Amino acid sequence: MKIQHRLFALAASMVLIWTVAAAATGGKHFKWKDKDGVTHIGDSIPPEYASQAHEELNDQGVPIRVVPRQPTPAEADAARKAADEEARRQQRDSFLLHSYTAVGEIEQLRDERIALIESQMELLRSSLASNEQQLGGLQNRMKSFRPYSAAANARPLSDTLATQVVRALSDRRSMTTQLQKYEADKAVQKESFGADIARYKQLTAGKQPR
Repeated sequence: MKIQHRLFALAASMVLIWTVAAAATGGKHFKWKDKDGVTHIGDSIPPEYASQAHEELNDQGVPIRVVPRQPTPAEADAARKAADEEARRQQRDSFLLHSYTAVGEIEQLRDERIALIESQMELLRSSLASNEQQLGGLQNRMKSFRPYSAAANARPLSDTLATQVVRALSDRRSMTTQLQKYEADKAVQKESFGADIARYKQLTAGKQPR
C-alpha cells in the first residue's frame, strides 16, 4: 500500500512539474499511456502509441481534445464492409417500397421471370432431343467405316462424317452447359424473389395488403 502511495505521489509531482514547464514554454502537449498502463505527458507521442487513445492538452495542462483510438486495418476494413452492406440494404429497401404496392406484385414478377426461363429451357430440351437423334444417325453411319466396322472391305471414316460427329458432340455439350445455367438462374431467381418478398413483408407489416 505504501508503494502505491509513493507511486501516486511521484506521478502527481511529475504532472505538476510538467504543467509548470508547459505554462512557461506554451504549445500543444499530449497525454497517453504506454503498454504497461503508465501515463506519459510530452510534446509528441512515440510512433508506437500514436494510434492509441490520447488527450491533447493546452499550455495549462487542461485537456482540450480527446482523440479516440484509431482502428486497426482489419477493423477499418470490417467497418467499411459493414457500411457498404448497410448502404446496399437501404438502397434495396427503397427500391422495394417504391416499386411495389403489394406482395402479389412481387410474386407476379417472380412467376413471369421463372416462366420465361422455363420456356427457354423447354426450347433447349427440344434442340437437345434433335441433337440426340442426329448423333444417333451419325453413329449408325460410322459403323460402316473403319475402325468401327470389322468388315474387310470397310472404308476409312471420311473427314466429312467425322466433322459432322464432332460438331454434333460440341453442340450437345454447349446446350447441356446452357441448360445447367438456366437451372442455376432459375434457382437464383427463386431465392432472390423469396428474400425480396420476406423483406417487403417486414417493411410493410401492418401497412400493406397481402
